[in-house]
Amino acid sequence: MIKIKSHSVIIGIIVIVALIVSFNFENKLSGGEILNSQKSKNLIIARSSDSISLDPAITTDMESFKVCVNIYDTLVKYEKNGDEIVPSLSESWKTSEDGLTWVFKLRKNIRFHDGSDFNAHAVQFNFERWMNVDNPYHIGSFSYWSYNFGQFPGLIKSVTALSDYSLEIVLNEPYSPFLSTLTMPAFGIASPDSIMKYNESFREHPVGTGPFEFKYWDKGNEIVLKKNYNYWGNIIKLDEVVFSVVHSSKKRLELLEEGKIDIADNLTPNEVDRINKNEDLDLYLKPFFNIGYLAMNNQKKPFDNEKVREAVGHLIDKDKMVKEVFNDLARPANSFIPPIIWAYNEDIKSLDYSVDKAKQLLKQAGYPNGFDTTLWVMEAPRAYFPDTMGLAMFIKESLLKANIKVEVITYSWDEYIEKIKEGEHSLALIGWTGDHIDPDSFLYTFFASDNRKTELTSNYSFYKNKDVDKLLKQARQATDREFRKNIYRKLQKIINEDTPAIPLVHTMPIMGASKKVKGYTPHLTGEERLEDVYLISN
Repeated sequence: MIKIKSHSVIIGIIVIVALIVSFNFENKLSGGEILNSQKSKNLIIARSSDSISLDPAITTDMESFKVCVNIYDTLVKYEKNGDEIVPSLSESWKTSEDGLTWVFKLRKNIRFHDGSDFNAHAVQFNFERWMNVDNPYHIGSFSYWSYNFGQFPGLIKSVTALSDYSLEIVLNEPYSPFLSTLTMPAFGIASPDSIMKYNESFREHPVGTGPFEFKYWDKGNEIVLKKNYNYWGNIIKLDEVVFSVVHSSKKRLELLEEGKIDIADNLTPNEVDRINKNEDLDLYLKPFFNIGYLAMNNQKKPFDNEKVREAVGHLIDKDKMVKEVFNDLARPANSFIPPIIWAYNEDIKSLDYSVDKAKQLLKQAGYPNGFDTTLWVMEAPRAYFPDTMGLAMFIKESLLKANIKVEVITYSWDEYIEKIKEGEHSLALIGWTGDHIDPDSFLYTFFASDNRKTELTSNYSFYKNKDVDKLLKQARQATDREFRKNIYRKLQKIINEDTPAIPLVHTMPIMGASKKVKGYTPHLTGEERLEDVYLISN
């Protein structure tokens, strides 16, 4: 863990840090502005956007997952400071030689927050809800199941409770990232009793086995969690955690400086110096485990033309973009896999910045005079795009150099994500933070043909290449890491040549926190569990 107290950052080093704190508030202003007093064991985190759903099974956005990981536990998880998979609700597991049958031994004497028993039957209930579209509790878009297991029921043949604390999962075919996939917050185990009770409204009444229980949700303002006194893991040191919505980055930092919140999330690069100069605050930069990119809808003209897509790539000066928009707290992206992933292909290079090449390609494509288009951008900042409008305007000005006239259109995050899933966009700024430490989490998610289906899509470029599909499936089934690495390196080369989208940047998400925050260790995935966090007095 490294605390950054200097604006001089060496790009390329993985920076892992810590933060989180306490508070309770008595009053708030409109828009989530916090006032008044603190309590030593209550933590307030100010963030730019609200969650969309607290049912992890139908969730895709990071702001929802940041809350969900503290309510639900998964069968397995990553160790706190690394990439090793360790027990969670499952004590141990074993697999058959062919990799098709998995048996999990579950922990005993665990209860859900509603008092019901956790056991293998509860886990089986969750899997059947996720995987079967005709299940009465399969209501909503179970996108993560589709992304990872190939539609419904997909790769899973059967899930059976062999006894109260023994669970068998049988796959239809080998799936190398299976265990790492189960670490995702989307596969947190929920209470069957509460799912049956609330069903469609379970997203607003979450019940898991995690370190914190749901207290209430004032939509657009705050979500409050309370301590789970019966948690099966470590003793929880915080009484409550408040996830408060403060849309303005400037306001979030001001509230942190005034001591009215404990953590300010999603800050901008321009605010780094200000945090560094405050002796009461610490700056935290998370690792490069994301990708921000420009999705071009390959189903819509003119972006169905590879030459047009390549022309767009030649118009974006990434070095200038990183300096002007990201204040050098990012690195230009050459590929859709972050450099810290073991299958990253360092031989892949970005299209060189050249307005002349772009104009030549547009002429060859039949657009010598350019064209008009739209660029969609989300209103609120994301971890991969801390200054969404600044980036949108940079791209607009860049494309205008080849007479591509861009109208920038903004939407709230929840509306934005639903609309691009429907493929209504031409150009859209979007990104992804890895859910587990495997290249499959990036390449299969973005470019598999199965992920082009509207409502469930994560292939926002609506790209289709049968050779890519074949290699993606082969990489998923292989067990030898070196063999898989070679496949993913080849995939990156093919995708780079097809240019279905433009990889833009890998960022280090920026957070500020009071020095009172202790025991917090962020993970690569950005989904912060708060069970070990505590606060110290001034």
